[in-house]
Amino acid sequence: MKSSIRVFSSLVASFWAAVLPANAQVNVTQEHNNPSRDGVYIDAGFTPANAANLTRDLNFNGTISGNVYAQPLYIEGGPNGPMIIAVTESNNVYALDATTGLPIWSRTDIGPPVSNTPCGGFFPTGITGTPVVDLASRRLFFDALINGSPTKHFIYSLNVDTGATTSGWPVDLNATVIYNGIPFVTLAQEQRGGLALVNGIVYSSYSGYVGDCGNYHGWVVGVDINNPTNVHGWATTAIGGGIWGHGGVASDGTNMFVVTGNTFNTGGNWMGGEAIIRLQAGPTWSGQPTDYWAPSNWFSLDNGDTDLGGVSATIVDVPGATPSQLVLALGKDSNAYLLNRNNLGGIPGTPYQANVGGINRGTSAVTYHTSQGTYIGFHNDAGTIRAYKVTATNPPTIVFAWSQSQSGRGSPWVTTTDGTNNFIVWVAGVSGDQRLHAYDGDTGTVIYAGGGTNELMSGTRQWNSGMVARGRIYFGADNKVYAFRLPSTTPTPTPTATPTSTRTPTPTSTATASATFTPTATATATATLPPSPTPTATATSTATVPPSPTPTPSPCIVYIADPHCDSVINTQPVDFSVQLSDPTDPGTVQPTDFMVNGIPADSYIFSPCCFIVFHFNTSPVVQGLNVMHIPAGAFICSIGGTPEFTCTFTYQPSTPTPTATATPTARPTPTPRPNVTPRSRPTPPPRPSAR
Repeated sequence: MKSSIRVFSSLVASFWAAVLPANAQVNVTQEHNNPSRDGVYIDAGFTPANAANLTRDLNFNGTISGNVYAQPLYIEGGPNGPMIIAVTESNNVYALDATTGLPIWSRTDIGPPVSNTPCGGFFPTGITGTPVVDLASRRLFFDALINGSPTKHFIYSLNVDTGATTSGWPVDLNATVIYNGIPFVTLAQEQRGGLALVNGIVYSSYSGYVGDCGNYHGWVVGVDINNPTNVHGWATTAIGGGIWGHGGVASDGTNMFVVTGNTFNTGGNWMGGEAIIRLQAGPTWSGQPTDYWAPSNWFSLDNGDTDLGGVSATIVDVPGATPSQLVLALGKDSNAYLLNRNNLGGIPGTPYQANVGGINRGTSAVTYHTSQGTYIGFHNDAGTIRAYKVTATNPPTIVFAWSQSQSGRGSPWVTTTDGTNNFIVWVAGVSGDQRLHAYDGDTGTVIYAGGGTNELMSGTRQWNSGMVARGRIYFGADNKVYAFRLPSTTPTPTPTATPTSTRTPTPTSTATASATFTPTATATATATLPPSPTPTATATSTATVPPSPTPTPSPCIVYIADPHCDSVINTQPVDFSVQLSDPTDPGTVQPTDFMVNGIPADSYIFSPCCFIVFHFNTSPVVQGLNVMHIPAGAFICSIGGTPEFTCTFTYQPSTPTPTATATPTARPTPTPRPNVTPRSRPTPPPRPSAR
């Protein structure tokens, strides 16, 4: 197939008072929200009526630098409040305030991107695939292509709250990855798909560059996040067999699934191409028929460059079907293939397939379950977005449901109000009309047709997908992240679907990783990393933000607190954080407004808009039950005073006594920061057409 750094010292876990269970939290940690790559987001605000009136948030800044092919992420639970994570082809990484779009921290010192890749790839090429976040250790993982002698792929680990590089990272793939005598050669390999995190191992997939250039292979590389010297890889034996889809690696929580493309010079002997591959932890591969499937005409697909692996793998479950646990592949041959993912069956296996009209390549598909049944959905090269129903029969069959004309080559995503009702399929007209579009999940009826003048985006790139959190849609484009919101200005407090399914089962083993970081965000690359510019504080615009939109007359509430309500902690913090639902008058905030066990705070730090950190010179936390309290009317928001806030948590000392959460040595001063105007960004050169 052809560091600027802004740091507050406490760790926040979110809850939504009076609406959700106290410890509910929203995090979009990976491509398509889940390791299955189903693309489903649960958000109670996304009714059809609300979705029809979606508008762009013009007060969201979102300025970044570089071309964007990666889906943004949304992370809560840290000291800076909710964040948007964005990466660019210029090897820049950004954490933006999820409300204002202003920088919290940025890394522009990762290393120079490659200005020209073989056979016409992305110009430049730096960070292409969607990163992944491990919430347990608060770390962000991504692959960066860094120009040097030689040019190399590195997998990075950063503290998601500060941007600092984790000790022992990045991992040099040229120096560490080999499979059956096949070395990983950076210049032959393109990293395009989203990274996955499964049971403590981060996985990254690789293809070739546009035009099937060079002696590339389809690769999956795995790095142990707790021991980055433990690196494994799997590759197609033949040249070719790239893993091209935007979703990269999919997982059922135990095994990893990828779909490969065409291979070369095989002599008719299958060597890993045109296939669905099931990998075990590592990755390792048994080579048994249970762990691969290729169609009987794979060699013909090879010769015609008609890749089976046009779209990344999607995990599909069909209750009532036999078999019910499936994996989906969509190819350039216009077919959809469903396989029993517990026994793929080798060649030719037992595929459940149908012609679905139109070439599919480069994107991610979706799957969702309504009261009418189980669906798969995708956007193809024929200019349509389509959905098919998978029947709950023995065997399952693929039946046409609906189709709509839609320009561009974007990857769809899905919203539902509760996981059962109001399913809406979304797609952006990337490389097309550059607008968001929404369709009823059962019928395909148009719900949102792109909006007005303000809703037009620019610089959107093919294959990319949007992301949903707290009543908003975020979409990454060249030099900008766009935010769209529902009619209500109050965020919708519903957690996304299974947001933490890929967390490390033993999170305590990595919980102290940030203790080795310094607040200067100096790159800690290994000795083989090519020289890169000294990191500088490139964006200090975390100061007072522009006025927020006029809020609706809903209560101004405390909706984020740290420690979160009903939680159990094993340290005695001296810093406690709260975030309000609306802009707050800083003149009404006093340290004595916040008490723990009846003891008032000694000082506070007020962040722009709505975030307050209260500091105690000595921790007021006692063993057992503790009570946080804010009296009614303590803070004045733009729509009135706050109601009384009371929240309990439990302190149980750990063994041995934890030292990693000691009082921070550096704290920001409580004086307001000055306004800083974000720097203008250069307009990128026109992009080449890519497959």
